[in-house]
Amino acid sequence: MGRVVITHSTYIEGLIPLLRRLAREDGIETVTPAVISRVRGRSTGLRLRISAPISGGHKLMARRGTSAQEVFVVTDRGREDLQQLVDQLLQKS
Repeated sequence: MGRVVITHSTYIEGLIPLLRRLAREDGIETVTPAVISRVRGRSTGLRLRISAPISGGHKLMARRGTSAQEVFVVTDRGREDLQQLVDQLLQKS
């Protein structure tokens, strides 16, 4: 079972419960939400997609409304496998 690192005081609404469920999955070691920012477009609902590989895992971008937040995931899962897992968790929420 992985862990979620809570380091900020603000998060996109609904992100932390989703990340806690992600951290319970096999192969997920650490999930760290990071920088939150404003974006131009508007996203309906919570969306999470893989944006770039990092050393030992992947960087994801979470979007909701006009906010975006980086999420770093340390895992041995591949890009496609992790995206499928994230999509399944989003469908269940």
